[in-house]
Amino acid sequence: MKKNKSRRSFIKKATLGTAALGSTPYIIASKGNKEILLKREYTSPKYSANDNINLALIGSGIQGIYDTSTALKVAGVKLVAVCDLYTGRLERAKELWGTNLFTTRDYREILARKDVDAVIVATPDHWHTRITIDALHAGKAVYCEKPMVQKFEEGAGIIEAQKRSKVVCQIGSQGMSSLGNEKAKQLYQEGAIGEMVMLDMYNDRYSAEGAWQYPIPTDANPQTVDFDTFLGNAPKHPFDTTRFFRWRNYKDYGTGVAGDLFVHAFSSLHHILDSKGPTRALSTGGLRYWKDGRDVPDVTLTFYDYPKTETHAAFNASFRVNFIAGSGDGGGFRLIGTEGAIEVGQNSVTLIRSKLGKIPGNYSMIAYTEAEQKELAKAYAAMDLEKRSEALSTGETIWKAPYNYKGGHYDHFLTFFNAIRGHGTIVQDPVFGLRAGGAALLANESYNRGMPVDWDPIQMKLV
Repeated sequence: MKKNKSRRSFIKKATLGTAALGSTPYIIASKGNKEILLKREYTSPKYSANDNINLALIGSGIQGIYDTSTALKVAGVKLVAVCDLYTGRLERAKELWGTNLFTTRDYREILARKDVDAVIVATPDHWHTRITIDALHAGKAVYCEKPMVQKFEEGAGIIEAQKRSKVVCQIGSQGMSSLGNEKAKQLYQEGAIGEMVMLDMYNDRYSAEGAWQYPIPTDANPQTVDFDTFLGNAPKHPFDTTRFFRWRNYKDYGTGVAGDLFVHAFSSLHHILDSKGPTRALSTGGLRYWKDGRDVPDVTLTFYDYPKTETHAAFNASFRVNFIAGSGDGGGFRLIGTEGAIEVGQNSVTLIRSKLGKIPGNYSMIAYTEAEQKELAKAYAAMDLEKRSEALSTGETIWKAPYNYKGGHYDHFLTFFNAIRGHGTIVQDPVFGLRAGGAALLANESYNRGMPVDWDPIQMKLV
């Protein structure tokens, strides 16, 4: 365990004005709330047409479009091809990115093109493994949407394919490269919250769209939708547009709220703490409202045990998703330690430090005589348990991204394309992706079994 995870060491470093915590002396100087602007500097390289990274999109659904639109904001990136199994999405791709775009329903045609350097894999989860491995074997750099795999055992194949091909492969939890993650990692490593005790994550939604009841196009039919190819290695099923356009609602194709939402939190958590993952999970929940044919719960609560390691103390993690939150939409991701808490977002980080009550008050003193209360008060005063420096270090400090910040999604793609050009390394390789995705999938495993499950975070397999 690193020995600098304490308020005392954090205050000392901050008071000295360390480079890592540039603005922190403002926090320590006085009690109260502060707001500090984060910084992100972008270069503006110029690339000729011959130097462009030619990109292809495989899976032009909602996330695929958002991914590609963000990727194309990075200098020196050109979209040359799009694949999807619904012809309406191929037409939409040409509306968005030009009529000269090559489009196909067969992803293998994308991989066979010599002008494609990199691909975004934004298909339903049950296709991630096969397409990613095929793309790596074809020598294409891969940005694979989270979760990396639908099943635990699929991860080894992607890891091996990447090692063999030596091609760049990054998993797409888009907040990974954000200013928020970067600052939170810095604060944690400097001991801002002391020893890790608990992670609290929640995501509340209150809309049909938020619960994955996506609109089904009026022209969807067996001619415009290649349903048989969509099924892939999933069980055979008659043509069903609901399953095709709302695939997240079915275990055959998706990974439920765990693979869609938990995995983002695990990616950030493991990055900030340099953690390999949990050893145990217990999940509960149910289908409470959206009884539209789906076979995954719309309310999920999962609890994880993390062991003590060199980078963090033993702690517990609580993950909660509610797709019928009458309280309204909202979400949070909070690291809670022995001496403070960090609330993490892609564009902001809030450090909260409160006063720890070490001296008994009226609640417990009431059981003793007036004379004994006075003696106890003198004894506690002599111990000098509440230091002035600790009192001064309480309050709330918010770091916010600047107005011109391009966002964590942009930063994640910038990291990906820079790695392709040989500038720096990615932050979420297949091993990292499996550890984040595997931890998330434990929720489904526990829920389906109706019992706790154990996980080996080093070997990345069920115990």
